[in-house]
Amino acid sequence: MEINTPIPEFTIREASSDDVPLVLAFVKELAAYEKLSHEVVATEKALEETLFGDPPGAEVAFGCCRATPVAFALFFSSYSTFLAKPGLYLEDLFVKPALRGRGFGKAMLAYLANLARERGCGRLEWSVLDWNKPAIAFYQSIGAKPMDAWTVQRIEGQSLDLLADQFAGTGG
Repeated sequence: MEINTPIPEFTIREASSDDVPLVLAFVKELAAYEKLSHEVVATEKALEETLFGDPPGAEVAFGCCRATPVAFALFFSSYSTFLAKPGLYLEDLFVKPALRGRGFGKAMLAYLANLARERGCGRLEWSVLDWNKPAIAFYQSIGAKPMDAWTVQRIEGQSLDLLADQFAGTGG
């Protein structure tokens, strides 16, 4: 189903399992923009299983200009214990560079804000690379506030396995 936006030529639609190759193409384009292509290990098979399996791990929406996908957002449910409400976490938002400045990114965020409101969420959150000054300025222009006192932490790969092994060894 396509959803109209205030921009006449721009619509938003939810991804389907047929879109897996397109999702992967956007992931790779985003990674190249962020100079992180070397970190992409995602495959179409893995995306199919994790985005469209039971249960799905995340959702994807495409922004389309004249029916051509030019933007994508990948997001998933989160939860705030302080608010005692669910939230949405935006993992990736990407608008093709040649089409930036036309309001497509703002339309995608407005779509997600509306979705969060419809789902009774207390917040919509995301992270941004600290060097991405244009994105930071854009986010602040729409009312986003940086969480300066918070630092993202991550554990993955061998470190994740080593920590998990500590629990697995307890019979858990």
